Amino acid sequence: MALNWIWFLFFGVAFIVAIIQFLFFGNTEIFKILVDGMFDSAEMAVMKIALPLAGVMTFFMGILQIGEKAGAIQFLAKRIRPFFTRLFPEIPSDHPVHGQMIMNFSANLLGLDNAATPFGLKAMQGLQDINSDKETASNAQIMFLTLHSAGPVLIPLSIMAQRAIYGAKDASDVFIPCLMATYAATLVGLIFVSIKQKINLLEPVLLSWILGLTIFFGGILAYFSSLSKEQIEIQSKIFSNGLLFTLILSFIVAAFWKKIDIFSTFVEGAKGGFETSVKIIPYLVGMLVAISCLRNSGTLDFIVDGMKWLVNLSGLDTRFIDAMPTALLHPVSGSGSRAMMIDTMKTFGADSFVGRLACVFQGSAETILYVIALYFGSVQVKNIRYTLWAGLTADLAGIITAIFVSYLFFG
Repeated sequence: MALNWIWFLFFGVAFIVAIIQFLFFGNTEIFKILVDGMFDSAEMAVMKIALPLAGVMTFFMGILQIGEKAGAIQFLAKRIRPFFTRLFPEIPSDHPVHGQMIMNFSANLLGLDNAATPFGLKAMQGLQDINSDKETASNAQIMFLTLHSAGPVLIPLSIMAQRAIYGAKDASDVFIPCLMATYAATLVGLIFVSIKQKINLLEPVLLSWILGLTIFFGGILAYFSSLSKEQIEIQSKIFSNGLLFTLILSFIVAAFWKKIDIFSTFVEGAKGGFETSVKIIPYLVGMLVAISCLRNSGTLDFIVDGMKWLVNLSGLDTRFIDAMPTALLHPVSGSGSRAMMIDTMKTFGADSFVGRLACVFQGSAETILYVIALYFGSVQVKNIRYTLWAGLTADLAGIITAIFVSYLFFG
C-alpha cells in the first residue's frame, strides 16, 4: 500500500465520521477539534519528536561510524550471518547492515528506545543502498520493519512505572503477559512476511535459531518472574544501560587500538544523523496530522461501541472491550495509546482486569504507522507494499494473545 492511499483513507474516514458527528449528534465543535488537533500534531512532530531526535541521532550515528571503521559491526554481522542470510536472502552475507539490524533489535529488546531508533535508521539506510527500486520497499526492508515494529521488549519499565504511580499493588504483574503478547506478535509477523517472500522457516538453520530464541526468552522469562518488583526494576536498569555503555566504550577502544582518528570519524558519522533528522520532518508531520484527524473525529469510539454491541449479542464476557481503545490506538499513536492506558487505569483502577489488560495491550507491539512514517520517510520510500498489513497482522496477534493471557493471569 502506498503512503498516499493511507493518507487519503485517514482523512476521508475522519471527514465522513465528523459529518456524522455534526449532523446526527449535534457536535458543533467537531471541526474545530479536528483543526486544533492538526496544528498540535504538526507542532509535536517537529518540536517533540524530530528536534529532540536530532541530538540522539547525531550522537549515535557518530558512534556507529566509529564501530564500522573499527570493524565491530562486521564482527556482529559474522556472528549472526547464518540466520540473517536465510531470513534476508537478498542482502550480501558480508554486508555490515546485518550488524546494524541486530544492534537495533538488541536495543529494542532492552527497552532502549533512544538507541534503537538511530541504529534502526542506520540499518534502513544500509538496506536502501542495496535496494534496486529506491521508491519501493524491498523484501529486506519489509522484513526488518515488521520485526522491528513487533519486536519484544524484555522489561516494560515505562508501563510498570505508570502502574506504580496509579497505585498498583504489584506493578510488575503485567511483565509476563506483556512478554508473551509481544513475542506472539513477533512470531506471527515473521511467519506472515516469510510466507509472502517464500522463505522456508522449517529450514534447519532458521528453525534452530527460532527454537533457540524461544528457549532464550523462556529462560529470561523464568528468571525475571522469580524476582520481586524492586529487583526487576534494579536489575533491568543496570543490565540495559550497562550493556549500552559497554557497547559504546568497546567501539571507542577498538578504534583506538586500530589507530583510527576517533573524533574525526565520530564527526563524519554525526553529520549524517542530523541530516536524517531533518529529512524525516515532512513525513512525520504528514502522518501524525492524518492520525490526529482519525483519532479526534471519534472513529475509534464508533468502533468500540460497535464491538460492544457485537460481543453483547454473542453472550461473551465484555470486560475486555473497555480496554480496547488502548489496543486500537496503539498502531496509529504511541502517545495516544499511552494516554488511553493511563485513563483506563484511572477509570477502572490499576489492579482491575481492564486496567491490567490495557497495560498488556500497550506492551504488546510498537506503533506501526509511526514506524512506517519514520523509517520509510528517512530513505524516501513511497510504495511500502504489504508492510502495513504485515505490521497490523502482527499487532492483531499481540492483541488476541494479550486478551487470552490476561484472562489466564488476571481472570
